[in-house]
Amino acid sequence: MAGNLRPQVARSSHSTSNSSNATKPQQPATLAKRLLFPNLPPGLDLPPLFASPSCSPELNAEAYDFIALALRAFVNTWWTKITRYDKEFLPEITTILTNVSRTLETRLLSTDFSPLIFSVVPALITQHYRDYRHAASKVCTSYAMGGAVPLPHLFHQLQPHVAVSAEGRIDEEYFRQAFDHVLKLCLPPQDYAPEAERYMIREIILKVVVKDIMPRVTQPWFIQKTILDLLGPSLDAQSDKPADALPPSHTHPAHFSFHSLLVFFLSAMQSVSGIGLALIRTYKQTLSTIKLVNQPTHPAINHRPASEPSRTTPQTTSPVRSARSVSLSSSAYASAASSTISLRGGTPPRHPSKSSPNSFRHYAREPLTMISELFAMRERFATSAAMHMLCMVCAAMTSFMDRLLTHVLYTRILSASSILFILRLSKHTLFPNGSPGPSPVDPTPEEQITIRQQLLRRLREQVPALVAPVLLGPSPERMLEEVINPLGDAACNMHLAVFIVDALLLSIFPEMGVEGSGGNSDLEILERLDDDGGDWGPEMVVNRTTSTMAP
Repeated sequence: MAGNLRPQVARSSHSTSNSSNATKPQQPATLAKRLLFPNLPPGLDLPPLFASPSCSPELNAEAYDFIALALRAFVNTWWTKITRYDKEFLPEITTILTNVSRTLETRLLSTDFSPLIFSVVPALITQHYRDYRHAASKVCTSYAMGGAVPLPHLFHQLQPHVAVSAEGRIDEEYFRQAFDHVLKLCLPPQDYAPEAERYMIREIILKVVVKDIMPRVTQPWFIQKTILDLLGPSLDAQSDKPADALPPSHTHPAHFSFHSLLVFFLSAMQSVSGIGLALIRTYKQTLSTIKLVNQPTHPAINHRPASEPSRTTPQTTSPVRSARSVSLSSSAYASAASSTISLRGGTPPRHPSKSSPNSFRHYAREPLTMISELFAMRERFATSAAMHMLCMVCAAMTSFMDRLLTHVLYTRILSASSILFILRLSKHTLFPNGSPGPSPVDPTPEEQITIRQQLLRRLREQVPALVAPVLLGPSPERMLEEVINPLGDAACNMHLAVFIVDALLLSIFPEMGVEGSGGNSDLEILERLDDDGGDWGPEMVVNRTTSTMAP
């Protein structure tokens, strides 16, 4: 009888486990799995979007979520009106986006952005400030016909560009051809050949970049609001609290006692110990950073041998399979400064850089020159002497400063955590409730004046009162106004934005650059970048060659 009971008990336990598994709730499929991979089995994870094995699963999931939200908001809304039964359109777009993202990933990982961030962009900003102040000084003179010629026209004469007019209007055909070249290098041949598909993707990118992003980010109030947000809340925010929130003050005179003396002694000991611990932590972190910086190679940068010439990708080969390692040469940045974009499929091979891989790049030179130009430090003896001393110190540690700035760039700015934070912030900003949020309203002229005044007040708070007359001159408020004035004209800011976009495109796609009228401009830029002698001005980079467009 006992033997008959054992199978029944086992059978009952097995049925109980089956019923518990059946009643166990299953996790719902994510939006990306339902829209982008409808045929994927429920138990499988999403395929990797990026080709790098070091990509974190969080970044892969956030990227798929962002793509799904964008396609549902901007594509699925009109596609379902055409047909409600075709569910393969969004997965096909996802496949194309995967190929493009992997091609861009290969190029981004093989590109060193240190010269772009520390040399080209500071040089362009420095030249922008110099040309703006030069043009502003001619507004009411005979150079401007007694004031008849406005400031943007004078600035456009100093920085002409084929893609932007004197009024700040962008030539869409310039960027349309540039983006078409980018798509040719990123899309597989079978996806680039159909004109309808290529034109659709190209016009979407053109609208987002040229019509939505660039006109907005070049507005003076947008730049001032961005700087204001980066500076954080004002130091006077505590003064705006009501009187009830403040701690009660003792009006009666303090009496000497042993208890108060003991409290003062212990508080002093706590402060001293806190300062000591902070110094020890800073010392250890400094030693750790120096050890990391002095490593022979940086793991995040994939350099190509200098002897290998730069080649263009053949039109008959898929860029996904033949994604080459992009060589970083200063000739690309010379072409970026001259704003020459090639509209042809192939360009003649470039000459490799003659400098050795261990040569100094002087990454600290252009940022210091930019700071000196922003605050007009050469006009005052104290700031000029301080800047010269700082330049001498950086020149004495050129090799270490180059490695340090590169280390900071790839560990603090272009790190995986920073990219993940930017992706999440973009998703929550563009799709606050899972759908596109309302378009932000531009501030009124009165609100723009308020933003400018707040920025001036916050910048004034960042400078200590004791050193403000030395660093900013006898009138710090006037000096700060001169710092933000060159960014106060949208038409002039558009020139700077176009030059930066050119430099970014030529950093990732150097085969898009062509030689200008100055045939030796690339060699001149190489000599100036490799020359550790006297300082050289960014005006030697910008407008060195004539702005042309290849037929």
